[in-house]
Amino acid sequence: MGAQGTAILNFGAFPGASDTNVAVTGQAAIVAGSLVEAWIRPVDTADHSADEHMVETLRVLAANIVAGTGFTIYGFNTSQLNEPIIVPGGRGGKVDRQTQPTMGGVGTRLYGAWTIAWVWN
Repeated sequence: MGAQGTAILNFGAFPGASDTNVAVTGQAAIVAGSLVEAWIRPVDTADHSADEHMVETLRVLAANIVAGTGFTIYGFNTSQLNEPIIVPGGRGGKVDRQTQPTMGGVGTRLYGAWTIAWVWN
């Protein structure tokens, strides 16, 4: 095994973002052909509990290896909020097909810091 550790993936202050990344550096022995893996580690941060780490719709992956330097961890929110389309003056929240919808299908964001574990070999 080459090395292992943790990194903090930060989506910023609320309302946050749908994706972010963090560079892991100081990996002098890493080579372009190294295998790198990253996963969510359920450990409390200032923003989120360990339980939140276990249920959040966060996907992480490691890519872009730079030999002798490190790699990048990417995080994406995989959730999409597909609320019903609501039309002002609509009947009981139903879609009025004769008018233009005003909201619906809004994507969601994550905020704050998340603990990510990584390993490469």
